[in-house]
Amino acid sequence: MTENLKSKPIQQDFVLQENEAPPFETTTFWDYPKQSYGRKPKGNNKFQGVTPAFIIWNMVQRYTKPGELVVDPMAGSGTTIDVCEEEERKVIGYDVNPQHPKVIKNDSRKIPLADSSVDMVFIDSPYGDNVNYSNDPADIGKISAEDPKFYEELEKVALELYRILKPGKVLGWLIGDQWVKKKFTPVGFKIYEMLTKYFEPIDVICVARRSQSSNTGVWHYRARKFNFFLRGFKYLILVKKPNAETIAKSERTKIKWQRYK
Repeated sequence: MTENLKSKPIQQDFVLQENEAPPFETTTFWDYPKQSYGRKPKGNNKFQGVTPAFIIWNMVQRYTKPGELVVDPMAGSGTTIDVCEEEERKVIGYDVNPQHPKVIKNDSRKIPLADSSVDMVFIDSPYGDNVNYSNDPADIGKISAEDPKFYEELEKVALELYRILKPGKVLGWLIGDQWVKKKFTPVGFKIYEMLTKYFEPIDVICVARRSQSSNTGVWHYRARKFNFFLRGFKYLILVKKPNAETIAKSERTKIKWQRYK
């Protein structure tokens, strides 16, 4: 764990800003004024939909130890890679359209890793087809969140993440809802429901959205005038892969219904 910054001399304020450690979160509401921290940037804050580095840092601190392997199957501009390397974790990032020199081109529905070989997974997946992430026709981000196929394809990703995770290890899935053409789609609820078919729920974190393109005066004016809500938060869904003991216990406690003639 990082040392207490308050113990350092006042004249080192500038150095502290460069080397600042993120807050260790203890509630289910996370709100960050910026995308990255410290001297070295994590990911690219110009990348559309870039993940706040603070989220990954907090997950890494809670759920992994130095030397353990973290995987991000939709690594985008490489925020997960940059955070994990700085925190001395092994890390592999994949993406259909790599935007970081260490991100490997790969479709997240088929991950080239062995079963039960990963200590933590983080994924910041598309919320629908609102952002053009790539020109790859296989990109899940080209499917509308109103189309059942969107969730079918993300379920294939979830099954791969289940396969590669070690029993008892954690998956963090960052996702947001959609409001398009006067229609609300509860994407986060749908993803949560899908994940809990396979994983054990740990918690759901509310992550404030600060850098989205709709956070402007024009969009706030439109929201008031036309009476709708801008997306103010994302869900960080935390789940874990059941271990063998949990699965066995679940099998033993299944209710057997008496059938009457």
